[in-house]
Amino acid sequence: MKHYSSLLTELTLEEKIALIHASGLFQSGGVPRLGIPPLKMSDGPSGVRQEFQNDAWIPDGNNMDAVSWLPSNTCLCSTWNRNLARKFGEVLGEEARGRGKDIILAPGINIKRTPLCGRNFEYMSEDPVLTGELAVPLIGGIQEYDVAACVKHFALNNQELDRLSVEVEVDEKTLYELYLPAFYAAAVTGGAHSIMGAYNRYDGDFCCEGQKLLFTILRDKWGYDGVTISDWGAVHDTEKTALHGVDIEMSITPDFDDYKMAKPLLRAVEDGKISEEVIDEKVSRILSLYERLHIGDENRTRGSINTPKHRQIIQEIAEEGAILLKNEREQLPLSKDTKRILVVGDNAKRTHAAGGGSAEIKALYEITPMLGLRMLLGGEAVIDWLAGYYIDNEEHVKGEVDWQSISLEVDYSTAEGKDKLEQEIIPVRNKLLREAVEAAPDYDEVIFVGGLNHAFDVEGFDRMSLTLPYGQNEVIEALAEATPHLTVVLINGGALEMPWADKVSAIIQTSYNGMDGGFALARILFGDVNPSGKLAETYPLCLADTPTEHYQSYPGDFSKTEHRYTVYKERLLVGYRYYTTKQIPVRFPFGHGLSYTDFSLLGTTHEVHAATADDEPVLTVTTTLANTGRCAGKETLQLYIGIPEEEQPVKVLKQFEKVSLSAGEEKEVSLTLCQRDLMVYSAATGSFSLPAGEYRLYLGTSVEEICYEATFSPIAES
Repeated sequence: MKHYSSLLTELTLEEKIALIHASGLFQSGGVPRLGIPPLKMSDGPSGVRQEFQNDAWIPDGNNMDAVSWLPSNTCLCSTWNRNLARKFGEVLGEEARGRGKDIILAPGINIKRTPLCGRNFEYMSEDPVLTGELAVPLIGGIQEYDVAACVKHFALNNQELDRLSVEVEVDEKTLYELYLPAFYAAAVTGGAHSIMGAYNRYDGDFCCEGQKLLFTILRDKWGYDGVTISDWGAVHDTEKTALHGVDIEMSITPDFDDYKMAKPLLRAVEDGKISEEVIDEKVSRILSLYERLHIGDENRTRGSINTPKHRQIIQEIAEEGAILLKNEREQLPLSKDTKRILVVGDNAKRTHAAGGGSAEIKALYEITPMLGLRMLLGGEAVIDWLAGYYIDNEEHVKGEVDWQSISLEVDYSTAEGKDKLEQEIIPVRNKLLREAVEAAPDYDEVIFVGGLNHAFDVEGFDRMSLTLPYGQNEVIEALAEATPHLTVVLINGGALEMPWADKVSAIIQTSYNGMDGGFALARILFGDVNPSGKLAETYPLCLADTPTEHYQSYPGDFSKTEHRYTVYKERLLVGYRYYTTKQIPVRFPFGHGLSYTDFSLLGTTHEVHAATADDEPVLTVTTTLANTGRCAGKETLQLYIGIPEEEQPVKVLKQFEKVSLSAGEEKEVSLTLCQRDLMVYSAATGSFSLPAGEYRLYLGTSVEEICYEATFSPIAES
């Protein structure tokens, strides 16, 4: 193995600085004289992005860069399955190495603070425990293949609107209890080799330049020794970045030698403004990364792409990530003997891999829902398709406009927009709606496949509302009146309003669920797979019910500064923490998801333990989970805690376990919490402590579907 760390003393100042800034759009600098190659990087969270020219955002024409498209992080998190998260990481890591990459820019673990965030489909959850518990095995899977995970975006990157300049104000308690725990899990528990700084501002500085996040918290408090990398174009100041910012500066322009950490930094060192020791610290961490990744080692993992095993894992994640939200009168599963099926909706035929911004993937293939149905049912069934609704921004969906400079969501509030809506759009919508409604009664089953696309779930922009676009609500309501055999399938990366939910019998929610997603969906619809996904975020009744709307804390304004300034007034009350504490009714609660079988909990008990250390058990909840239905299935037990502190939400997720059971099978399950799981942060002391008093525990299958409730008090240290 080559010992890169020993080369530090042999490097000239110019060579050191070459290592800490880009020499290409997706590679750092190298030192040929000493045999130090560039570090090669790639997006993203759902697969290895296509190859670009080194100095231009133009595909390089390589016909060997088609890869496996993995489900979105939202889909993965909806599995609530740590083992699948590990497999997800293994596929991503193996394919990154198979494409010759050293660093993969994944996973994205920012908290879903508002359901309007356009990048929510890349993130996992509104909850830090669920996010961290899946991020850790995912990182382990990636790094098993000698590829560094680059966890993003550190931190408080919770909206895309004005993401390059917005400043966030958040209290210390909320920062440490809600927005940092998943990053701590990724950096410390998961041992992520690299972390990406965010675009936004915090504590008066850009995140890639501020002392508090990358220096005081990450380096000093957490003892992180990995490499920090800027988001592309997130560095603005040479001295601030050098003193307490990132180790490697990346950006979007080809003037690599003029980056802030290039020639300007060289001049700052030569002028005595920056000590060369500062540069040495960065270079030392970078050289250690070379060794961790076994770069130059003849036994380094080679990787591979598009293997049958990868495709099998992707299908498995897609199947477990689909959520059965509603299933009245046992509408699902459908019978394979069904002769005539009408499929309505653009998303039944739409492919999604190539959109969304930096999450885009050049997929080897993509199975749409329509194709998946045909693959499963063969030629005996008649499967017809009708559009039902009109895509009025096709050029945006297909990425035929510059998504970094123009809004991808059509605004019909302007005079010009209203004219277009009334004269061009509505007549087409009415025609397509009429065709679908008139045809529906002639079919045995009608499946509506709608939701969002990458004009809405997209980097750089937030959604304007939670309303289904293209008049889909009207289509669903009309179909529900036209046929009793309607199943609604939604493909989307975040919460949506469903004003028609009480009028339909069955609803399935999937996210962008990978290259085999259409076949996975067909298997669920027709009962080859029993759905077991759970919501990783709350679906409110309407946007007005969300915490950021209630507290008027999104998207911020310009009253304090020349740039947008956002105050997190809701504090800890994000997502289900808000709805349960304020007793706000929701459409579907956090953790919700149905099955084709039935489960029950038997003989639940809890035991309190004396703990003398933060990582020692303090509470164990034990129950017997029984599958009382007709088929095998998986259920996720969720343990929530009510902490006796005035500022705390009523319920906070602390542990969960997904359990697989055959029909009639029973299994004992224990969920254990350590002392640190019950601790809260004090801004006054700058540390975590265990509140005294009576705690509440809630064991259930969602935050609202609680099967066992009790109180307990931790045993004080003797």
